[in-house]
Formats: sequence, C-alpha cells, structure tokens
Amino acid sequence: MTDWLLPTINRGVCTGCGDCVAHCPTSAVEMRGAYPEIVRPGDCAYCGTCEETCPAGAIVLVYEILAPGADPDEAPGPTMVR
Repeated sequence: MTDWLLPTINRGVCTGCGDCVAHCPTSAVEMRGAYPEIVRPGDCAYCGTCEETCPAGAIVLVYEILAPGADPDEAPGPTMVR
C-alpha cells in the first residue's frame, strides 16, 4: 500500500472509456466492470497521465505536480505538501 493519496476517480463523471487504463505507464489502473480502478496502488507512479488522458475530467490528482526547480510559492493554485 502507498503512504500517499492516490488519484481519485469520480464514477459520477466517468464514462468508462478506458483511456486511463490504456495510457497508464505502470498498469496500475484496470477496468473493474464499467469503471476504472487503481488496482495496484503500489505501482502508481503519480505521473498524471490518467488525469491528462481522461476526456471527461473524472480523474483528479490530489497533489499538484511541479516541474523540477519550480517554486511552489509561484504555483498557479493551491499546492498540498506532505
């Protein structure tokens, strides 16, 4: 199990297209019935690919990913730091 929060998948918004599954570089996401689930949380690299490829906007990363060397104080919006 991971010690960080995983991306959230809103089933009320998800269309079940499977784009997140097809594009997950670590295969952490699989379809379970009509909806995707993060079935291997330890494999989730928190790369943001699932959020970027979801055409419905149903996947949200809890933390903001900043580019190396970026100043978190200048990030466009709230940044969660653990």
